[in-house]
Amino acid sequence: MVALADSMIGDHPARPVLVLSNVPGAGGLEKAAARGIPTAVVGHRPFGKDRAGFEAALQAELERAEPDILCLAGFMRVLTEGFVTRWAGRMLNIHPSLLPKYKGLHTHARAIEAGDAEAGCSVHEVTAELDGGPILGQGRVPVLSGDTPDTLAARVLPMEHRLYPQVLRRYAAGDKTPVYLP
Repeated sequence: MVALADSMIGDHPARPVLVLSNVPGAGGLEKAAARGIPTAVVGHRPFGKDRAGFEAALQAELERAEPDILCLAGFMRVLTEGFVTRWAGRMLNIHPSLLPKYKGLHTHARAIEAGDAEAGCSVHEVTAELDGGPILGQGRVPVLSGDTPDTLAARVLPMEHRLYPQVLRRYAAGDKTPVYLP
């Protein structure tokens, strides 16, 4: 979130209008507020298994802010097809693997266990298929001998911070040509 917000200065075609979290007290909320970006929280826990209620509350917050593009970053809830459809073509996500490999969780451990020489991150349009939307960019890092999921994650994170802002800039300007970083 910080990398995205900090990249949207000067001639950037997008401006942050809201940082919305499902985790009360998330660190990004304070960082957003310090940058003058409005924040909101819709905790998922009070909704229990009522996904429709949770998503209706999310939708209400988003409608108040009127964003053109939603950028998911660390939002660890699977959204329903109905919610995703409302934002089709206007919702991006960053995922810590070279999609289509390793959709879902534990991506770094899975890359190491598979003996992959490279790992990385992907920015994609969000569709109803988990981590299955069109890829808009990827960044690669080597998997090193002795890597653990934590050491690999620590190397992928700076690549995420480089990739996502570049993809967002192009996407907001109407360019969906994928970005590939070495």
